[in-house]
Amino acid sequence: MEVLERLLDGNDEHVAQVDDGHFEGVRDGQDPPVVSVSCSDSRVPAEGVWDANADGDLFTSVNVGDQAWTDVDGELVVNDAVGYAVSALDVELIAVLGHTGCGAVTAAYESVTGESETSLLPAVEAAVARLTPIVESAREDGVFDDDTPRGEAVNKLVERAVQEQVDFLVETDAVPDDVAVAGFVYDFQHAYGDDDGAAYLVSLDGETECETLRERVSPSYHEHVASLR
Repeated sequence: MEVLERLLDGNDEHVAQVDDGHFEGVRDGQDPPVVSVSCSDSRVPAEGVWDANADGDLFTSVNVGDQAWTDVDGELVVNDAVGYAVSALDVELIAVLGHTGCGAVTAAYESVTGESETSLLPAVEAAVARLTPIVESAREDGVFDDDTPRGEAVNKLVERAVQEQVDFLVETDAVPDDVAVAGFVYDFQHAYGDDDGAAYLVSLDGETECETLRERVSPSYHEHVASLR
């Protein structure tokens, strides 16, 4: 089976690159400073975005639509990976990473605008349903309208979804006050700039104004601050 053998070949390459001391200090436990929530999209490398090459550096949550929340008994709560990271691993930062052209956000957009003609599996439909209120409120706030090109609308909604999840994490009692929460958009459509694969900071602890965000990072990172608003 060719595709299976490709995976095994890839693992052989991985093993060849792991030196003798690679797991020293983390064989029996982990102490990552960051939990990163990113999308399952094959174009978004969870560790590669941050060049996190050392095992133990990054705790990851990868799911449809980079959702830091989930639904339990009708209540929106912090998802399992983020909940574990902040309660058991004492991470310092939660990074919510959306991306341009997100399929989950597109599906939510289509659901709200009535363009959707595709039936989704129950779990996928539930994931998309958690994003539709964001699309609805964004339309009410004038983030997009019937004249907004589809791709532009989706990318604005991606940013909005990241920012609302940051707000949720900042406000929930499940996340300690001393844990910082940052929201980014990973861009491969040149929506924010010309650099393929750049991550743009769109929220930090609930702050979304670019000038204020630039005041909170070193000048060398100001180019990573942007917004589609």
